[in-house]
Amino acid sequence: MVVQIREKREEQQERLLRLKQVLELIPVSKSTWWAGCATGRFPKPIHLGPRVTCWLETSILDLMKMDG
Repeated sequence: MVVQIREKREEQQERLLRLKQVLELIPVSKSTWWAGCATGRFPKPIHLGPRVTCWLETSILDLMKMDG
């Protein structure tokens, strides 16, 4: 899924990742991931609907860089 974000008069396309895609990059269990989101260890989710949750790809990539 792609979302357009306007930033400093430039349009930039940002990918959104679903939980399955996030967990392919960050090898933790679902319960660990959700607990980390609640405590602030992991990025906060974006709720697109009552049953649709995503994360910005850049947030996930930044997390991967920080954890080394």
